[in-house]
Amino acid sequence: MSRLSPVLDRIDQSLDDSLERLFSLLRIRSISTDPEFAADCRKGAEWLVEDLRSIGFDASVRNTPGHPMVVAHHDGPEGSPHVLFYGHYDVQPVDPLELWHDDPFAPALKEVEPGRKVITGRGSADDKGQLMTFVEACRAWKAVHGGLPCRITLLFEGEEESGSPSLKPFLEANAEELKADFALVCDTGMWDRDTPAISTALRGLVGEEVTVHAADRDLHSGEFGGAAANPIRILARALADIHDENGRVTIPGFYDGVEETPSQVLKSWETLGETAESFLGQVGLSIPSGEKGRSVLELVWARPTAEFNGITGGYTGKGFKTVIAAQASAKVSFRLVHKQDPAKIRAAFRKFVEERIPADCSVEFHEHGGSPAIQLSYDSPFLAKAKDALSDEWPKPAVMIAMGGSIPIVGDFQTYLGMESLLVGFGLSDDRIHSPNEKYELSSFHKGQRSWARILDALTQ
Repeated sequence: MSRLSPVLDRIDQSLDDSLERLFSLLRIRSISTDPEFAADCRKGAEWLVEDLRSIGFDASVRNTPGHPMVVAHHDGPEGSPHVLFYGHYDVQPVDPLELWHDDPFAPALKEVEPGRKVITGRGSADDKGQLMTFVEACRAWKAVHGGLPCRITLLFEGEEESGSPSLKPFLEANAEELKADFALVCDTGMWDRDTPAISTALRGLVGEEVTVHAADRDLHSGEFGGAAANPIRILARALADIHDENGRVTIPGFYDGVEETPSQVLKSWETLGETAESFLGQVGLSIPSGEKGRSVLELVWARPTAEFNGITGGYTGKGFKTVIAAQASAKVSFRLVHKQDPAKIRAAFRKFVEERIPADCSVEFHEHGGSPAIQLSYDSPFLAKAKDALSDEWPKPAVMIAMGGSIPIVGDFQTYLGMESLLVGFGLSDDRIHSPNEKYELSSFHKGQRSWARILDALTQ
């Protein structure tokens, strides 16, 4: 019998107990963005420390200027790899409360259709249920073998849902303690209910707010129209110039560092069966607007973008007011891939806009954060091992996907700790994270535990 089989059996036998532990954590109202729940956030951290100590981790609550971190360590066999596992115990606010079917902090197990059960409650999928899949896998290893297969450090954050203001200083101050061979991050999802996924790429982000100033006050459009500069028109024209007729971004140097996705990866994405019609149809659209000649998955996973997230200027209230505005503003975001440099993208965008401002007008910019893209090596040995381990657990083989969004912690691990991250999670697209009636599939919680047990076994072979 392999060393893994009794661990999987233990997970199966202890499912009810693991559910009760998760429910205890879910009952804690650890809403990080609302100061009213600061004590609940600390309670969540203390609950985790107590639970981790019960299975032999050297665990402690670490104070920060905001909500506390949880750090825990457990030794492994000599020569085994050292992994850092990250999750967060804080949750989103529950508003609007009237849209919840049940108390968001009274978790329950519900059968939603024959043979399919879900765990309900705020944090069930994001991220308490996910982080507890790993904790329970460790618990089963410890119960069966008296130890863990490798050295493990746990980092549980209490501010992920409120911007992580304390995270970077904490990583910087504790880099030596937290540094490991690689990180495991569970705040992601599966491709579908039967197909596990490993996220190999995350797009980076640059946020900019641009304001064009013209006259020193709003002007009567009859008296000044045709003579005075209109900042709305100036700004709109500058924004329109950012894309050509084929959907490519025209800012000079924008594609520096952008590499083509390997053909074998593109072919693997084709097997997922996603089309422009199926992807866009769910939001009432059907025609891709990005670079022509690329699949919808390549557009959202592997290509950079420039998007306009808001534009204001002039009179926007009810009725009509004939004015030429004194100023106009837009919020612009860039999603980055591969080796694009956020600082260079920001500078190139500003120069691009400045060149389109008339001499008697001015422009100002306000920075809204920036982070580089993350791209794991497709031939990474621990990526291949994790893929095989997941494929052994689920009905369908694991797929390597990318993510159109950004998870800043992955970049922070690379920047401050010099580590790559393996992104494996068991959430589903219909888990309603950040929304009323959040849920987590029982199969995700159960097979997630089994998956982590398999991954730990594979990584330490």
